Amino acid sequence: MQFKTTSLLVLILTCCSIGLNAQKTISRSWTSFTQSIEVQTATEVRFKLVGKIKVVSDDPKGVAGLWARVDNKNKETGFFDNMMDRPVTSDTWETYTIEGIFDQEARTLNIGGLCMQNGDFYFDDLKLLIADENGDFKEAPIQNASFEQSTAENPLLGWSSGIAEGQQLKIKEYDPQLTQDATDGSLAILIKGRGATPPRSMEIVAEAGYTPQMGILVSMLDAMKERVEGSVRNHSVYELDYLMDEKANSIGSLIMHLAAAEKLYQVMTFEGRFFNKEEEKIWGAALNLGDDGRESFKGHDVDYYLNLYDEVRAKTKEELAKRDDKWLEEEIPGAGMTNFYGWFHVMEHQSSHLGQILLLQKRIKPEDVPEEIKPSQTIKD
Repeated sequence: MQFKTTSLLVLILTCCSIGLNAQKTISRSWTSFTQSIEVQTATEVRFKLVGKIKVVSDDPKGVAGLWARVDNKNKETGFFDNMMDRPVTSDTWETYTIEGIFDQEARTLNIGGLCMQNGDFYFDDLKLLIADENGDFKEAPIQNASFEQSTAENPLLGWSSGIAEGQQLKIKEYDPQLTQDATDGSLAILIKGRGATPPRSMEIVAEAGYTPQMGILVSMLDAMKERVEGSVRNHSVYELDYLMDEKANSIGSLIMHLAAAEKLYQVMTFEGRFFNKEEEKIWGAALNLGDDGRESFKGHDVDYYLNLYDEVRAKTKEELAKRDDKWLEEEIPGAGMTNFYGWFHVMEHQSSHLGQILLLQKRIKPEDVPEEIKPSQTIKD
């Protein structure tokens, strides 16, 4: 539909279709549901997301909230608010509001609800309001806003179970279901959170099972790896394979490169050598990149790369646990650096290529998807 606000501004609100993609099951300490709406405007537009929430939880970190994010055309994030600075903890139904803006740079407005940790999280009666030329807010259509169209088989009908358009995730700690404890109509959504554990603290501490300096090194290595993983976790195969130009590396090949470099430092520091012929055959293209890297890494989903990365890191931690802080001070044969510096380099290498990945993400062009022609159109044409 078209929602006209001024003679100079046309705001197009199109609820993005949510496909019945197979759900991917993961484990984490929070979950969300989302609706993505394409927006176009020639000027700044104010909006409000309003909804009713209540939380029944014995977990002091069991909280909920509304959330809204504007994705801009340059792949950067515009407005963002997830209410985690004012989370919902009340065990009675209350109305909550997010107020935000989007402008001519906006491509998609994502709205929904989220909950963290353990408890029973209730959501109902979501509304999206858009300001007109007089500053008055008018309700814009969203799908299944009060969950009256939901079914037991599909309680989140019309919503994505993730934080991106069409994303369907099954978080094993959370079970969305219908409830008659509603504020608008006869149904609402109840998300039961059970068995969620707090995420890793944002601090550098010595990991258990290692000597003091070694434990701090492992903590920093894992923190850096988590940042890389978080930046690529939701990429499609198209995005992982995308080449900015004929000399660029793909994001998929860069993840492989990080795993290959870490593998190299394993044999250098743990065995005092470089790759043998068999290892060079396995890891050479990923380590050297260039034309070989561009040709070798195509058509794989993100789990293919991250599972390999996980295997390499598991081996690193297994071997570091066998060594102590004194070993860190020893020199790597023929490398002119200590073991400590070598693993510091592995960490800074991850950071360097994370910056490259973030740059490449902003340069990915939208995928060309052939337009579906309906039978009625074919006959008419």
